[in-house]
Amino acid sequence: MALRFTSLRALMIAALPALLVAGPHSPARADTGSHREESAWLASFYAPRAYAPAWSGAGSPLAARAQTLLARAGEHGLSPDDYAIAPQAAPPAQADAALTLSMLRYLHDLRAGRTSRKLSAGAGAPVAPFDPAPLLRQALAAGRLDELSAAAAPQLPLYSRLTASLARYRELAAQRFEALPPLPSSKALGPGDSYRGAAALRVLLRAFGDLEAGVRGGAGEDYAPELAEAVARFQDRHGLAADGKLGAQTMAALQVPLSRRVRQIELALERLRWLPELQGPLIAINLPSYRLWAFRSTDAAAQPALAMRVIVGRAGLHPTPLFIGQLRYVEFHPYWNVPTSITRNEILPALARDPDYLPRHDMELVDRQGRPAGDGSGALAALRSGSLRVRQRPGAQNALGPLKFGLPNAMDIYLHATPARQLFQATRRDFSHGCIRVEQPAALAAFVLEGQAGWNPDAVEQALAQGQTRNVPLRASLPVVIFYATALASQDGRTLFANDIYGLDAELEAALQAAQAARRRTGAAPH
Repeated sequence: MALRFTSLRALMIAALPALLVAGPHSPARADTGSHREESAWLASFYAPRAYAPAWSGAGSPLAARAQTLLARAGEHGLSPDDYAIAPQAAPPAQADAALTLSMLRYLHDLRAGRTSRKLSAGAGAPVAPFDPAPLLRQALAAGRLDELSAAAAPQLPLYSRLTASLARYRELAAQRFEALPPLPSSKALGPGDSYRGAAALRVLLRAFGDLEAGVRGGAGEDYAPELAEAVARFQDRHGLAADGKLGAQTMAALQVPLSRRVRQIELALERLRWLPELQGPLIAINLPSYRLWAFRSTDAAAQPALAMRVIVGRAGLHPTPLFIGQLRYVEFHPYWNVPTSITRNEILPALARDPDYLPRHDMELVDRQGRPAGDGSGALAALRSGSLRVRQRPGAQNALGPLKFGLPNAMDIYLHATPARQLFQATRRDFSHGCIRVEQPAALAAFVLEGQAGWNPDAVEQALAQGQTRNVPLRASLPVVIFYATALASQDGRTLFANDIYGLDAELEAALQAAQAARRRTGAAPH
């Protein structure tokens, strides 16, 4: 029976509340699918079609293809149950709209994510609301329903690599591996030692790809050099010191359930959906892995022009916020204007113990206009009241080192060098007050100033050698993406994991679970 324009339009108006409540197995949708928004999606989809049906009946081949697409939502870290349609008899118009709504929800979740943007900790760059209706309508018109997931998913090279990692780790999680026995002592094992779990370790590392095919890795209980090399590769992928020694930290990483690794990848995919699509050169910083990459382009085949270690804000005290900033200038030999919080919590107590603290650290007092104020009587009271502030002069002691990379923002977060270069050797590097210290500041300055008149690597080195304070505005601002993912996938196919240093994976997990519980209680999408 043909469906008339008026019947489907009338059904959408009269029965919308029923349509907008998913089947009994559908978990919550946190902040991303309010009834009003989903109503607008349906109208946006059907109105240009004159409210003609989209699927030609529940049992049609086209509807079956749509159901197959929804059933494969797990390939993107989503739950197919979120888009399941309750297997109950329904009028043709309602069945058509119900399948359309499930498809629209899936496409929206795939592109924009399922959770509140508040969880992105103020990601900085506003992301326009995503209406999935035009994408679905165009795919149906072109007969390209099977290509719809690829079209809706984030167009980030990292995203596609992570979906491949997800498939691989799901396969690994479905296997049963022999449990590794405890180490014989508290001392880490090295090549030539014996370990009764060596055979099980070889099997596990071979499955992970860290022990290469064709490499035997020793025999029996021998912790052979080849096995130690495989352990070093595993350590490198998990943010550990890649020394090849089998110690407590490495054992702990080896014993993380593979289901947990799968979940890390799923949560990383969710976070990537929060990012806008950026073009051209950019700098990306992943906080849990303490790494920075500089890219000349965002093409899928683009290799990073630079990769380096970074130091980030201390967990629990000064976590570095997640945001997308615009790098606008490079400053050689900068002054450090000490933040008020550091003055209050650290410098004032230090001055109470040591009146010479400021000169010993090459610091001075300045007024609100930045003019030196001296340290005479009343200076300490003025510092406490905020009418004076502390500034550190350029030089060997300066906390910013010889380079600062300015990306103006309300949080006063920027990138800079550091005199404490030994800290880059630590595997856990959350030592700062929130700003990001970079391992190779001169190379980063050369990248940032690349193509700008009068600047090349030699000019950067010359400006550093001159020792003069100099602010160089960029010809064009450069995006800096500060993001958070405890799972990454490298261009050579390796899956990399990091610890949840700020507890944001746990926070996201809790938000998804709370939203799921709310949906099951109320049958509605919480807003």
